[in-house]
Amino acid sequence: MNTDQVLDEFRGAGALREGHFILSSGLHSGTFLQKNLVFQYPDRTERLCKALAALITETVGKVDVCISPAVGGIIPGYETARHLGVPSLYVEREGGEFKLRRAFSIQPGARVAMVEDIVSTGLSSRECVEAIRAAGGEVVVAACIVDRSGGRADPGAPFVALARLDIPAWPADQLPAELAAIPIEDPGSRRLSK
Repeated sequence: MNTDQVLDEFRGAGALREGHFILSSGLHSGTFLQKNLVFQYPDRTERLCKALAALITETVGKVDVCISPAVGGIIPGYETARHLGVPSLYVEREGGEFKLRRAFSIQPGARVAMVEDIVSTGLSSRECVEAIRAAGGEVVVAACIVDRSGGRADPGAPFVALARLDIPAWPADQLPAELAAIPIEDPGSRRLSK
């Protein structure tokens, strides 16, 4: 699956949005990929995650488990794990830090694919990778459906993406005038209660 095919899934679900958005990273952008509009459709989600599973296997071979950051990574992590034939776990914030909870555990040295939905800066991915390592896992790949950083994000592990885009994003104090003039939407999950 190439970038155009990935974007077709987003367009088909009405998930490629234009406006003024605050991303989970806190940066502002005129383009937002509303992945939950895609993930509400099992057929679209299956196509994307099956392709991501194939990319993971092609890149690093067999993995033992997929682990994703809550909330946004849970659905793609589960569906990708299904296609890899491995368990799907997720980390949640506890005291502001990602941790395995809900009786989840991994074997020491387990080969882990960290699976994300959309990566902007790589911060959530890095935090997830750190939590996996703290739990004894070996993160062999950080995988996502869309890397919107143009390859600049650093998830803290070897990085693969089904689609790689270069979508501009700015800190709040450096907004272009045309973006500053548009009402803000804040659809990201980082600011959900911790």
